[in-house]
Amino acid sequence: MIASGPAAKRPPHMLLAASLLWGRSVIVKSFGGHMLRSVLLYTALVFCANTALAGEVDWQAAKDGGLDKLVVTNDAPPVAETTFTDPKDGTHTLADYKGQVVLVNFWATWCAPCREEMPSLDELQAELGGDDFQVVPIATGRNSVENIDRFFQETGVENLPVLLDPRQQLARQMGVVGLPVTIILDRDGNEVARLMGDADWASDAAKELVRQLIAG
Repeated sequence: MIASGPAAKRPPHMLLAASLLWGRSVIVKSFGGHMLRSVLLYTALVFCANTALAGEVDWQAAKDGGLDKLVVTNDAPPVAETTFTDPKDGTHTLADYKGQVVLVNFWATWCAPCREEMPSLDELQAELGGDDFQVVPIATGRNSVENIDRFFQETGVENLPVLLDPRQQLARQMGVVGLPVTIILDRDGNEVARLMGDADWASDAAKELVRQLIAG
């Protein structure tokens, strides 16, 4: 339907194909069939290259843009299946988010850097959270629901869930040492990167990183 509409509304690849077909006789008369085949092959290679680049994540750009403590994870072990809870005693695992890009943030109410970082996580969730991406903050250790609610209120957090790892079992199994720690999971639930310490997750670099991960 789209391809058969006015040229201005056709996708770029259809416009290119139409242009090539329209100019076929010109190319053949000027250079012969061999040249036409070369042009078409080159065009196909360019499209393939652009498609491959579209699925890549520019980790270095993210680091240069402010996420300098970001470390790309290679051959990470499978994500722990340890459960964590919510204030209504519901149980969850990270496998619940499979199919989405997930930014898991381990934090605590007593953690000063967490207080600085949390509003940016809230903004990131507000802007990009949905079917393809979720920020999953998990309060690890002794954090009462009352203190978490007060923490969220004081820092202006409105878009993040309250999730609990009271015995630090999930944090330990995921190698969390110190807080905050942020672990990025791809759609298959594999760890692809982590960042120890706080960061500005509402920065342009962070948002672009998430968009690239979603598109990948």
